[in-house]
Amino acid sequence: MSTTKLAFLFPGQGSQAVGMGRDLVEKFAIARQTFEEADEALGFSLSQLCFEGPEDQLKLTEYTQPAIFTVSIAAQRVLAEKGIVPAFVAGHSLGEYSADVAAGVLPFADAVRAVRNRGRFMQEAVPEGVGGMAAILGMSPEEVSKACADAVAELGGVASPANFNSPEQTVISGSAATVEKAGAIAKDRGAKKVVMLKVSAPFHCAMMQPAQDRLAPLLGEINFSNAAVPVVINVDAQLVTGAGALRDALVRQVTGTVRWVESARLLIEQQPTHFIEAGPGKVLCGLMRQIDRGQTCLNVEDEASLQKTLATLEA
Repeated sequence: MSTTKLAFLFPGQGSQAVGMGRDLVEKFAIARQTFEEADEALGFSLSQLCFEGPEDQLKLTEYTQPAIFTVSIAAQRVLAEKGIVPAFVAGHSLGEYSADVAAGVLPFADAVRAVRNRGRFMQEAVPEGVGGMAAILGMSPEEVSKACADAVAELGGVASPANFNSPEQTVISGSAATVEKAGAIAKDRGAKKVVMLKVSAPFHCAMMQPAQDRLAPLLGEINFSNAAVPVVINVDAQLVTGAGALRDALVRQVTGTVRWVESARLLIEQQPTHFIEAGPGKVLCGLMRQIDRGQTCLNVEDEASLQKTLATLEA
């Protein structure tokens, strides 16, 4: 094990599924304790929502975010018990909270409450149907940014890159009509595919300012510590350990762009032997394949994936 140098990745919204976390909770006491801690901190049974649904409720941002976060930390704590710890951490959007908790920056109970409020504030920032998001595939990030700028020039409103996910995939966010227009412009200019996303709000754009303004004082009340291992922050794609800078990054990322391609490349420069995606799904492993096929990305979301990961690390 001593020869491994690990980078942990933590997923964001969109990786949720009814039943997530249940297997870890049934097999590992530390995972059960993590869910009990979340239920107590939130004052309702997040466990039941994760394990049994209903799916409609789990899909609501204010529940999705703490649910994915809790599964991620349960997986990370199971790994820690096995002596599998990261040298670096990064999380996609919401996943940055998981990364911070894994790095010892903020206490789990404070973080799960903050994440639930973050989800609620984002949901409430823009009335349903007013905002929109679209994934643009097979077009360079620069071209996508230009399509957004041209759509804004023509229609007004907001359209800007929300997530630079991979060299082939950029998600845009803003006013529904302007985002649709930007998507149409991108398609005309050769984008392979434009997919309007089913989301409850336009994340990571200027329309999220009311959510950012509500979240800032709330994060200001939480005791942040310096990170035990470097955290790659979404908004700047930089390695950070300072408590103040990490808090500031969580505030800024509500309206800021998730610079995931740059974040992943920065981690690759640190030459980890393996990436481990801790939490539900394999979205980030999929993006890593698009960013650099030469990297080994494992995932841990249940006992089967844990055993597979442990076997690979021991090989």
